[in-house]
Amino acid sequence: MNFAKAVVPAFAAALLAFIPGSTGLAAAQMTPPLVKAHIYDESTDPHALIQAGLQQARREHKRVIVDFGGDWCGDCQVLDVYFKQSPNRELMEKHFVLVHVYIGHIDKNLDIPTGYGINIKKGVPALAVLNANGKVVYAQATGEFENMRNMKGSSVTEFLEKWKG
Repeated sequence: MNFAKAVVPAFAAALLAFIPGSTGLAAAQMTPPLVKAHIYDESTDPHALIQAGLQQARREHKRVIVDFGGDWCGDCQVLDVYFKQSPNRELMEKHFVLVHVYIGHIDKNLDIPTGYGINIKKGVPALAVLNANGKVVYAQATGEFENMRNMKGSSVTEFLEKWKG
């Protein structure tokens, strides 16, 4: 396959997803970014990350979203892009502290999602919402976001609105 045929449509779809009011394929789905962002820290203790997130949430009167995934995961990459788009960015800044927990290729730190009631085998990204005291408010049960690339950014908006507290 020639480079232009492979890259140009994916780049155009990703670019259109950032244009307010755009319609068509880009509005309905998003191709994972060609250059993957480094989202999940493999070297930091995830328990420490969550504790730091909870401390910040208590100070700022917010909830914590714990995002389980890996940089290899295209759907995790798309979710990260959607978190950064308006109006999700503003909802995140106002209501949530985001903590990314690295789960390898679904073979690391699995005790954490299990402890929150998440069956990580259903797919990633997987999310838990905690109150500022660490109590689970929501835990994904059926891999709701594991097909993020075929979901709209508005799906994330609905989720954030529902769980903002």
